[in-house]
Amino acid sequence: MEALSQLQSFIKQHALFLKEESVLLAVSAGRDSVLMARLFKAAGYRFGIAHCNFNLRAKESEQDERFAEELADELEVPFYIHRFDTLEYASANHISVQMAARDLRYEWLEKIRSEFDYQYIAVAHHQNDVIETMLLNLTRGTGISGLHGILPKNGKLIRPLLYLSRDEIDELVKREAYTYREDSSNLSVKYSRNKLRLEVIPVLKELNPALEQTFEANRKRFAELEVLLNLRVQEIKERLFTRLADDEFEISIAELKHLNPLNTLLYGLFHPYGFTETVLNDLAQAWDGKPGKVFNSATYQLLLDRGHIILSRINEDNAEDVLLKSTSTACIWNKQKFECKIVPVSQFELSKNENIAQLDYDKLSFPLTFRSWKNGDHFQPLGLKQKKKLSDFFVDKKISLNHKKDIGVLENSNGDIVWLAGLRIDERYKISPNTKKVFILEQLN
Repeated sequence: MEALSQLQSFIKQHALFLKEESVLLAVSAGRDSVLMARLFKAAGYRFGIAHCNFNLRAKESEQDERFAEELADELEVPFYIHRFDTLEYASANHISVQMAARDLRYEWLEKIRSEFDYQYIAVAHHQNDVIETMLLNLTRGTGISGLHGILPKNGKLIRPLLYLSRDEIDELVKREAYTYREDSSNLSVKYSRNKLRLEVIPVLKELNPALEQTFEANRKRFAELEVLLNLRVQEIKERLFTRLADDEFEISIAELKHLNPLNTLLYGLFHPYGFTETVLNDLAQAWDGKPGKVFNSATYQLLLDRGHIILSRINEDNAEDVLLKSTSTACIWNKQKFECKIVPVSQFELSKNENIAQLDYDKLSFPLTFRSWKNGDHFQPLGLKQKKKLSDFFVDKKISLNHKKDIGVLENSNGDIVWLAGLRIDERYKISPNTKKVFILEQLN
């Protein structure tokens, strides 16, 4: 069978898997996945069949399940089945039924793959699925990855039938007299993909009868362009991203401005950290403005500094508050150790070490509290005549949001902040000619 040799060549060309490896086939009972299973059997590959029953078509879903199980029995391969409450999942997660089915499917397939030691999951996408995906992405808006549509191999997911068109699959199934199940929902144009398949693509094929071959060639070109773009992005990242700490980088704004094409390269650099195109456009418009502006993704932040952008992971976990009594000699806050003592002013020697707080004891009201900073916090930094927001102070000191969480705020029982550990004491609590006793607190690590 020519299709069999083409399958073997396609698998080898794209290094989908090795002959001795096992593959889990996702079989819906439709013609595409049935053909895939029978070709795998004819080629002598090691595989199992997995079937998802989404319970969306009542009796039809039950008949599809039985068909898939009977096919596995006939081919003498392992069979795995799971029944989903797809409508409930879609409602609970506020997503479409199609998206719910997709999420449930791939999550379960990966679970079976891992649990039963299959190396890959195979799905029966073909060339027309690529066309539909590319057109959908273009219609909705897409980057270069959306232009090449679905790839033959993506991690543990493989698509061994991408060398075939829908017409070629139909011809093979008819010639070999393979039985299969027809999904009645495939005829409904209420779904975007079906509307493209049934109404749009036939018109395009009138303009270009070799549409599948043309789109396959386009897919390869776009995939190669994505490789080139990723290489360029990686080169820029290695040159511009200066690591300050784990998950924290400093990037020159002047260097970013000279990138060309700017929007495409900005997206390539920062999209892996969760930043959207809209946020990055706002960033580019704001980077000539006042420092201190912050742009957030779900897990990272971009802080506009003087001439630089600070990229850092957002850490939302605050350390627990710790009380410090007048009789305390030590405490630990956020894994940081502090030692404290009270000395007469006559035995006091002024230190310029910012890890040591020297405070007028009589101005303190105990217990003091070590805590994390909060929005709205303010104090009067030593040497200033007016109060300052901690958020502004942190910007001046070039401290990222990630590091703010690790800075201890020492709060007097009257609510005043008397020390930012390792940074600055409050002007109102400094040693003065009237001081009689000095409270000394030293950060040891």
